[in-house]
Amino acid sequence: MARASEAREWAQEHLRGIADSMFTPFNGECGDEIDYDAYRAIVRYALGDLDHDGLWITSGLAEWWALTMDERKQLVEVTVDEARRVKPSAFIQACTVAMSAKDTVELTRHAQDAGVDMCYLQNPVMEAHGAPGALEFFRYVADRTDIALGMFNSPSSGFTMTAAEIAHVADEIPAMCAIKDAAERGGGGAIAAELAPGKLVYWDVFSGTASYLAGYVQLGYQAPCVLGGMAYLTETPSDKRYTQWFNLVLEGKLDDARERYFATNVDGPGAHGLYYTQLPERPGYWTHFGSTFKYCAQLVGLPAGDYPHSRPPQLKLTDDQKARIKAAYVSSGLLDA
Repeated sequence: MARASEAREWAQEHLRGIADSMFTPFNGECGDEIDYDAYRAIVRYALGDLDHDGLWITSGLAEWWALTMDERKQLVEVTVDEARRVKPSAFIQACTVAMSAKDTVELTRHAQDAGVDMCYLQNPVMEAHGAPGALEFFRYVADRTDIALGMFNSPSSGFTMTAAEIAHVADEIPAMCAIKDAAERGGGGAIAAELAPGKLVYWDVFSGTASYLAGYVQLGYQAPCVLGGMAYLTETPSDKRYTQWFNLVLEGKLDDARERYFATNVDGPGAHGLYYTQLPERPGYWTHFGSTFKYCAQLVGLPAGDYPHSRPPQLKLTDDQKARIKAAYVSSGLLDA
């Protein structure tokens, strides 16, 4: 675990490689129970079978808003226990945002005591006064905890901070050492890096592949890591196309990385459109569509619980959506026709 006082030095050294964002497998009527055996198997798969470098847990893809406080704590404990058995060097990141600042502090302190390496605070999802309110939210948690913190500038909060606002938080809160989704528009991470040099590890998911292939890692504008992605759903132990491509990026072999990216269809399984972030039923709203990730997991042979959907009130996948996702996996070559 990285203490607040050593957060930035620790982050620059240890946040490297591929970290997977874990979904929560459910059992029972309406998914009322968590399938912890399935969850442990997914952790073993990501860190063991795929040899990925870290985990991103209890966040949007895990459907934190659908979990009780006790469930979120138990998921953290199970993750730390299983991950340390499989790969002790893996970095474990927990998202601890909740519907109140006090609950967020409680979850952050629990993660700190459980052995998580750092905690991420999503922009507050309750009524808050934009970026000034986010700063006060972050400050409240930082003043009451002693662990490395990161920002999660997710559009699902209802607002995102600008690069200048992100840099201001970094100036004000020394425990802040990283950010996922540096800006809703591509390139925001580079601007924030210029405004607050050396203070944050930036993963600008909205720039994504283009920034890696353009050499942003080498310029210091993009982290040498995937802080929390779905790489474990886009490759298999026998076809580690994403890992191989990303290692070329980290090694600075950008011409080879570009060639491999297009030749091996690295993002092919994700080519099923925006069904995991947007829904026709609510245009313009950004969401983590949990049912999509669980269907992807089933396609690559991972357990998703006997209720392989999101908890209500999220929707289930339609047959048409499933067909499109499956076709993308077949087209990518990860799934036989």
